[in-house]
Amino acid sequence: MKQFLLAFDKFLEKLSKAAAILAGIFILATAFIIVYEVIMRGLFHSPTEWVLEISTYFIITAGFLGLAITFRQKAHIQVDLFASKLSKKNSRNVNLCLNLLAIFTFLIFMTESMDQVTASFVYHKLSPSILRFPLYIPQFALVLGSALLLGEIIRRFLFDLLCLPDMPTPLNNTGKSDKEAH
Repeated sequence: MKQFLLAFDKFLEKLSKAAAILAGIFILATAFIIVYEVIMRGLFHSPTEWVLEISTYFIITAGFLGLAITFRQKAHIQVDLFASKLSKKNSRNVNLCLNLLAIFTFLIFMTESMDQVTASFVYHKLSPSILRFPLYIPQFALVLGSALLLGEIIRRFLFDLLCLPDMPTPLNNTGKSDKEAH
């Protein structure tokens, strides 16, 4: 079981990193097309009709693709007022329960998102803009991002359940982990 979990961890890490790189590319592409829009509008008095829609799709896609790597690196915002007062064992149990709840939540979210993508594809739903962009394409980012996040949550749940060491805590602004800084 441990060998399988470690192999799953390595595979998931590669997928999460690839998704993070893709998210960065989408953000960079958004910056470029917005600069293009500003130049076209400001210098040539010729605004585009597609930049707002495409940049919205790109930013949403980048956000969902970045969920998994953010969770893996424990970089999501957390309020630990309650958790910091718990013993290590109780903290582990709370994390197990929260991760189990998150698994069910994102399983439902991913399933509903897939239903939405399928309906958009089957019924040829298009954006209500001049582009008439097929909606299943940007909607699929929700499915992909939530599937990767679901994989990361399951990974962390299993690591906690089997008491395997997880990734080190992310570095803070000093270049040291939070545990080293205190």
